[in-house]
Amino acid sequence: MFKKIIASALAHKAISTAIVLVVIVGGYETYQKLHGTATPTHYVLVKVGKGTISSYVSGTGQVSVSTQLDLKPKVSGDVIYVGVQDGQIIRAGTLIAQIDSSDAEKGVRDAQANLDSGHLSMQKLLQPADDLTILQAENSLAQAMESKKNAQDDLQKAYDDGFNSVAGAFFDISPTMTGLQDVLYGTTLSNTGGQSNVAYYADSVKNYDAKSLEYKSQAADAYATARSGYDINFQDYKSSTQFSDSATIEKLINETYETSKSVAAALKNSNTLIQFYQDKLVEHNIKPSALSDTHLSQLSTYTGKITSQVSSLYSIKNKIDSDKEAIINAERTIAEKTASLAKLKAGADTLDIQSQQLAVKQRENALLDAKDKLADYFIRAPFDSVVAKLNVKKGDSATPSTIIATIITKQQVAEISMNEVDVAKVKVGNKVTLTFDAVPDLNIAGQVAEIDAIGTMSQGVVSYMVKIGFATQDDRVKPGMTVSSTIITDTKVDVLTIPNSAVKSQNGASVVEIPDSSDVPTDITTAPITFSKPTTRQMIEVGISNDDSTEIISGLKEGDVVVGRTITTTTATAQTTQSSSALRIPGLTGGGARGGGGGFRGN
Repeated sequence: MFKKIIASALAHKAISTAIVLVVIVGGYETYQKLHGTATPTHYVLVKVGKGTISSYVSGTGQVSVSTQLDLKPKVSGDVIYVGVQDGQIIRAGTLIAQIDSSDAEKGVRDAQANLDSGHLSMQKLLQPADDLTILQAENSLAQAMESKKNAQDDLQKAYDDGFNSVAGAFFDISPTMTGLQDVLYGTTLSNTGGQSNVAYYADSVKNYDAKSLEYKSQAADAYATARSGYDINFQDYKSSTQFSDSATIEKLINETYETSKSVAAALKNSNTLIQFYQDKLVEHNIKPSALSDTHLSQLSTYTGKITSQVSSLYSIKNKIDSDKEAIINAERTIAEKTASLAKLKAGADTLDIQSQQLAVKQRENALLDAKDKLADYFIRAPFDSVVAKLNVKKGDSATPSTIIATIITKQQVAEISMNEVDVAKVKVGNKVTLTFDAVPDLNIAGQVAEIDAIGTMSQGVVSYMVKIGFATQDDRVKPGMTVSSTIITDTKVDVLTIPNSAVKSQNGASVVEIPDSSDVPTDITTAPITFSKPTTRQMIEVGISNDDSTEIISGLKEGDVVVGRTITTTTATAQTTQSSSALRIPGLTGGGARGGGGGFRGN
């Protein structure tokens, strides 16, 4: 039986060899499964340190074409100068054209002259007053005092003249009142001798015109008023002298003036009554009493004298008022001159200086405005550029709607499209690093210049365009090239940082693994080590992060050791030993499965 098997194996050598190999390999794998062992977990430690960390966002886009600008004047006028030509490369500030600015130049000259005048006024204000100016101010004050003294003397004279006028008035008023009483209440016209003249005149013509009774009443009332005022006035006059105080004399003058007017009114009413009496009798062809003419003549004489006294008293009243007003004005002038002299001696006060400083500032502003207006007549390049097209020549007329020239800038910008999450982190002024697919070895620094305020919706995705200005220009960069940007959104200096791999998440919070102090070697290296004790988890607060590091705000301090990363592997250890009972198959030279270097070993 055994011999048959051997014979069959030798007859099918290739098949037998394959079967032996399968048995050997299968046995080796079974051995590894039975005898393989799990190696311990290894840890890489890191120290918490301080440094600078920057967060950034990235985006791609294209280099934009040159900016085009149409230059227009702000004023109208004739073009008197053209300083460029088509295709010329110009620098910022280059004068492209000038419009006739004669009027604007005159405005600048006038504003400069006004400013110079203001400065001179300020210098004069700050200088102390000279002796001549102070002397003039003192003389002016003395003149004001002299004016007051003269006005006081004039007033005193007016009071003296007024008392004399009162005396003169009574010289005429007293006989007038006596004569008027005889005219009205004498009985010379009555046949019986008992009827007063005033009644006679009224009764004689009342049948012709009852108005005579009204005139009689008016004459009687006017006389009674005049008599009452006269009696009081005369008593006051008798009790005063020329040496009475000014208030008494002024009152007496006013009182006598009113009395004179009352007497004049009584004379007028009496004259009206007698004249009415004569007119009515004449109308009826009756001859009036001859005594009525005598009475009218007397009244006329009295009226002339009293009218003169009224005028005289009125003049003296006005003179007193005028002299009193002159004294008041003189006192005001004295106060003004006194204050002016004191101010002159003391020098300019703070308010005067501030007022003049404000005036100077206003004139400085006026000069700046005039210069700004003059600058509008000079059309200059606002930036380095190329003249794409010149549209005017010398002698042309220009208005604010005229395109003087069209310029294009050589400055290039990157236009980067960003999603709404990233663009929210970007601000104007952020530093940027730019790279180009077409120029792999080129890195250009830049700065965010503009961010779209309104996004663009495309297939449900919102994007925003961010423009980035180049810090330097490179001739290899052409408009339309693809550009990649790394925008630094935040940078913090001297903050605690650890590698991102050390930060783990637990229930929504950030944590790190802390090894037991006994497992921490003296020198921290990047070599993996094992721990004899389990680690603990420490909750931390993180700040900004990038692809490598994370900022630690709280929970750790500089020098703390944490687990940077964990390494876990399984290693099978199997040793194949040589056995004298190993299976040998006759006819297979070199042996079959053999322990040692020719067999399989787990590593």
